[in-house]
Amino acid sequence: MTLRTVREALAHARALGVDRLDAQCLVGHVLKRDRAWVLAHDDDALDGAATGALASLLQRRAAGEPLAYLVGEREFHGLTLQVTPDVLVPRPDTETLVDWAIELLDGELAHLEAPRVIDLGTGSGAIALAVKQACPRAEVHASDLSDAALAVARGNGERLGLAVAWHRGAWWHATGSQRFDLALSNPPYVSPGDAHLAALAHEPGMALVPAGDAGTGLADLERIVAGASAHLNPGAWLLLEHGFDQADAVRRQLRRAGFQGPQTRADLAGQPRATGAPYRP
Repeated sequence: MTLRTVREALAHARALGVDRLDAQCLVGHVLKRDRAWVLAHDDDALDGAATGALASLLQRRAAGEPLAYLVGEREFHGLTLQVTPDVLVPRPDTETLVDWAIELLDGELAHLEAPRVIDLGTGSGAIALAVKQACPRAEVHASDLSDAALAVARGNGERLGLAVAWHRGAWWHATGSQRFDLALSNPPYVSPGDAHLAALAHEPGMALVPAGDAGTGLADLERIVAGASAHLNPGAWLLLEHGFDQADAVRRQLRRAGFQGPQTRADLAGQPRATGAPYRP
């Protein structure tokens, strides 16, 4: 289809069922202009290259491909991160986990001159980099099983000028016998039969569904909690993101593993989204 003007491109997007803001973002991405310019220049002509690129991107968005993959970036906790289909798209709800970590680093863990922090299953590096940005004194580590994901995370760290130690491996195994004062994770927690998986088909399945899960989505959360005692200093905190219906189960896991007084925080929609507790053996 020939899209001769910005207005025609936006009308075509509307006909495809693409969200208006997403369409404006894609037009701006192709033309290297911001949204204000797009809104003020709907009569401007599009050249052949822009027409072809826009038509392709709009079709892909209409097919459900995340906007972040189409434009190659996503904003998270004030940082602009590069994202690819090798990593999950960072969600605003995960900022709940980051905000809690920052609160601890500025409060209960403020006496530590260089608190050792680890982000388990880092993906794009969003959590680790946001914590390092907010707390420069922290010695931040991050791990992932995927080489491709680590390449994305490492690239984000280099672009942002934020020093994080990157490790390849599954959960705690990635850092050997090292111990930490704060551990965070947004692990896979979607059950294999969850109906929401269809809408997440473009994102990496291994970052969504735990390997070997029995149908609850809790397998990786259980692995992280079970291995925590060997990798946390006394008084360290473990913070975990989980599904809206998994908070009770995660609190039980933490209590069984020797954590005291587990707490749960709600996400932007008011759903239970993150649970954490201090380890005091």
